[in-house]
Amino acid sequence: MEKIPMTEEGYKLLDAELKKLKTIERPAIIAAIAEARSHGDLSENAEYHAAKERQSFIEGRIGELEDKMARSQIIDISHLSGSTVKFGATVKVLDEDTEEENTYKIVGEDESDVRSGKISIASPIARALIGKEVGDVVEVTTPSGIRSLEIMDVEWK
Repeated sequence: MEKIPMTEEGYKLLDAELKKLKTIERPAIIAAIAEARSHGDLSENAEYHAAKERQSFIEGRIGELEDKMARSQIIDISHLSGSTVKFGATVKVLDEDTEEENTYKIVGEDESDVRSGKISIASPIARALIGKEVGDVVEVTTPSGIRSLEIMDVEWK
């Protein structure tokens, strides 16, 4: 069973989604199915089929979240330090081509959000940065082409 690394914040987000699905979404869809059934012939009942499809999605997502949470390995980044890039690090990089500075926090796949600077540990940039130190230059193949990034700073926050 492969462990899934994530921060405590990421685990809490998954847990909140799971609770919402179980306590709000699941009961609502059960009520919608019951309502649609009361309308008669199920073979031509679009509401019933839509509700059953939504129920299937919800149950699948519940199973997926329960599996991820069971296999999660919560990494407490407050105990990490150093100048080497690892999971949970906040890394300031300089794009050598554009002179643009970016800051990325390396997080689990389910908690990544590029707009807020959180990148998945499985992303090309994170994979290139892992194990490197301040001052190192890495070349990253991204969808927009090859980028040279210099590691300016590594923080643990």
